[in-house]
Amino acid sequence: MPKIFEYFGFIFYFYSNEHEPVHVHVIHGDQESIFDLIMLDGELTEVNVRVKKGVEPLPEKDQRTAEAFIKKYHKNIIDKWVKFFVMKQRVRTTIIRKKL
Repeated sequence: MPKIFEYFGFIFYFYSNEHEPVHVHVIHGDQESIFDLIMLDGELTEVNVRVKKGVEPLPEKDQRTAEAFIKKYHKNIIDKWVKFFVMKQRVRTTIIRKKL
């Protein structure tokens, strides 16, 4: 379960047996949501939020924060996805200490 980003208490990660579409799990406290990155012609067109079964989802405010982060860093997320799932390489956690 590679952790790809830390951002002010938000943890962004992949499960090691993921599937498409490209998506990232986001935990903040005891809550978690899943964010699908919808791409068209190499551009991010939308971010869809899903609920993980059996887990309380992120509250609306935290979902907005996570989505804003994903929109800003989507290229990095996709690069880490390709590196981990396609190239079978380890990915490092990036800690972001600057507010969006």
